[in-house]
Amino acid sequence: MLMNVLRLVIGLVMVSGWGGVLRAAERPNVIVIMADDLGYGDVSCYGAKTVETPAIDRLAREGVRFTSGYCTASTCTPTRFSLLTGTYAFRQKNTGIAPPNGPAIIRPGTETLPSILKRAGYATAVIGKWHLGLGDRAPDWNGELRPGPLDIGFDHCLLLPTTNDRVPQVFVEDRRVKGLDPADPLWVGSEKPSPDHATGLTHRDGLKMDWSHGHNDTIHNGVSRIGFYTGGKAARFRDEDLADAWVAEAGRWMEMNRERPFFLYYAPQDIHVPRVVHERFQGRTTMGPRGDCIVQLDWSVGELVKTLERLGLREKTLIVFCSDNGPVLDDGYRDGAVEKLGDHRPAGPYRGGKYSVWEGGTRTPFITCWPGRIAPGESGEVVSTVDLAASLAALTGQELAADGCLDSFDLSGALLGKAGAKGRDHLVQQDNGSGNFGFREGDWKLVRLKQRGKTQAKVSREEGVMPGGLHALYRLGEDPGERRDVSGEHPEVVERMVRRLDEVVGSGRSRAKP
Repeated sequence: MLMNVLRLVIGLVMVSGWGGVLRAAERPNVIVIMADDLGYGDVSCYGAKTVETPAIDRLAREGVRFTSGYCTASTCTPTRFSLLTGTYAFRQKNTGIAPPNGPAIIRPGTETLPSILKRAGYATAVIGKWHLGLGDRAPDWNGELRPGPLDIGFDHCLLLPTTNDRVPQVFVEDRRVKGLDPADPLWVGSEKPSPDHATGLTHRDGLKMDWSHGHNDTIHNGVSRIGFYTGGKAARFRDEDLADAWVAEAGRWMEMNRERPFFLYYAPQDIHVPRVVHERFQGRTTMGPRGDCIVQLDWSVGELVKTLERLGLREKTLIVFCSDNGPVLDDGYRDGAVEKLGDHRPAGPYRGGKYSVWEGGTRTPFITCWPGRIAPGESGEVVSTVDLAASLAALTGQELAADGCLDSFDLSGALLGKAGAKGRDHLVQQDNGSGNFGFREGDWKLVRLKQRGKTQAKVSREEGVMPGGLHALYRLGEDPGERRDVSGEHPEVVERMVRRLDEVVGSGRSRAKP
């Protein structure tokens, strides 16, 4: 009896004081759920009224709901790069939105979140959207897709190789296209393969979801996409079945690895375009396919939690819920996202969304939940997905490589809701690599706009007034919507923050050298 009490006390001290790492037997399973294009205001625990998200709300109710949780970029590929490498994407070339035939962006030998946890004895898997390139110079769709996730620390993968508005609509399992018939080879290209190849331009009248801009190349499942492909018909999936496929594979893999600690990077397609949900979710909201996708995403989260409970792993598992960037309404398809928005505010009180360096572009839902270890509550500490690498390394007793995870900080105390634990004191926000930056330091937010061209995408209903100069300054506490540029009133703050931003961007790293 005395020994059991002693073990409990020691365990509580280690977690609450965070003076050292947890013992191997106490190290949690880790699931990082990264939603796609989900905005701060898109879930009910962050203020949504038009749509209900009970499974995500449960995570928030049982864990820590961060009100200053960020991804690093306002588009998918750079954020996913930063999540896995612990390094800002602007430090490496070719980290913009990856094309269908893009090569592997994260190269073998790079220190990554999965490689860190694999050193700690974890089984590792990624299930869902990848969008970080495959292959050396280009993917070998009919052979081995190397390098890929298995070369940077993952033991297993079942992937959507790019994103579902880009070809090809096939699964990649480990190193090969799943279910590919060698007699029907898969070809992927950037030019129309033949004059009679059906596209969204030539066969627009037959589409079940019309396009608004771009997205008018190859047609699959009644929806036209970016890029061209032929063949691989046996390997192609139906959009409506994606969520079920991810949930089933995640459940199978977790059950197979239930006896050892595991790390699952779960990256669902939802709520990215084209928004085509399973028939049982269609019409579940008044907001059309975009709202229905939020419901489907929430269902997926609930199914993962149910699997953990069935396997007796719920209290042994740390779940991190986040998004890869802020919201977008019309991102290339006419699916009623703008017309059916109603009173819903996808970015909550924040300005902008996907593609922008305004708060709505990178401040997203961010929740950590570990029953029995994280006390429920709310936190205003600044945390970012780029910090998961260093934080989980600390949690599992791993040292970071000196030349790896260059912008990742150990925020494990804040992520676990420890009283008095601090988050980041500064944060860089980028778009898709245009040279525009946001820089938050405490309550101050500096915006640098080198390029002002607007994407065709409709990211929000209210865009706000664009600042006239290169830099603008906002005080987020009193102006969360970044409506009033106060740079003229505080030139000394602008000068200090410009200098600090230039230092962070130009230094090559923000984590101190060991």
